[in-house]
Amino acid sequence: MALSVITVPCLSDNYAFIIRCTDTGITAVVDAPEASPILTELEKQQWGLDLILITHHHSDHIDGIDKLKDTTGAKIIGAKLDKHRLPFLNTAVVEGDTISIGNSNAKVINTSGHTMGHISFYFNNDHKIFSGDSLMALGCGRIFEGTPEIMWNTLKKFMALPPKTMIYSGHEYTANNAKFALSIDPTNKRLVERAQTIKTLRIKNKYTVPSMLELEMATNPFLRSSIPSFKELFGMNGSSAVEVFTKVRILKDNFKS
Repeated sequence: MALSVITVPCLSDNYAFIIRCTDTGITAVVDAPEASPILTELEKQQWGLDLILITHHHSDHIDGIDKLKDTTGAKIIGAKLDKHRLPFLNTAVVEGDTISIGNSNAKVINTSGHTMGHISFYFNNDHKIFSGDSLMALGCGRIFEGTPEIMWNTLKKFMALPPKTMIYSGHEYTANNAKFALSIDPTNKRLVERAQTIKTLRIKNKYTVPSMLELEMATNPFLRSSIPSFKELFGMNGSSAVEVFTKVRILKDNFKS
């Protein structure tokens, strides 16, 4: 594979991802919650930094960008729709644009809902998507600026990707997400198995990100809102997928672990 990924824990539960074309040495980072851990990893690897990719404007994804740019000279890529509240962009992109990390190309996908202007970077040949706070491991981002319909349409974009796509999301929220998922879907055997795996990983302080889309489709309640058997859990057989998704999102927003 041409694209290697190093996960960099930041703040209390954020992840940044250093991605590197192994053919050319071109290196980028996806989101920068804080600069120091990223710079430390780059120094450890003896790498420079060429590009900074931004998924959305929230401070826990951009606060380290200015220091990274000043230290490394990296160019910044982010959403044109969000440029008014992002650090200065060298390249402003929209859905359908393609960016290159050496020999690896990523399609820009508008994944609004958590925020408007949120984007994800999909490296189809490498079977990787960097999804920020849109689709997450066993969850999805809170809807701060969009609507349930917008977020559901975003999730359908993810569900249309190849099942083996790896989802690189921006937080270590998976253990709590698993508790919620089990509270509403307790007989889902794959979910029960996944929750135990997550518990074991976290006891060992190991990452639960990335996750494979096929597993998300089978276990993530936010992706199951159109499935008749899932609708039955809420007595919503005649309801639309958006209505079921809205119900699940409200339940998660009010969930006490």
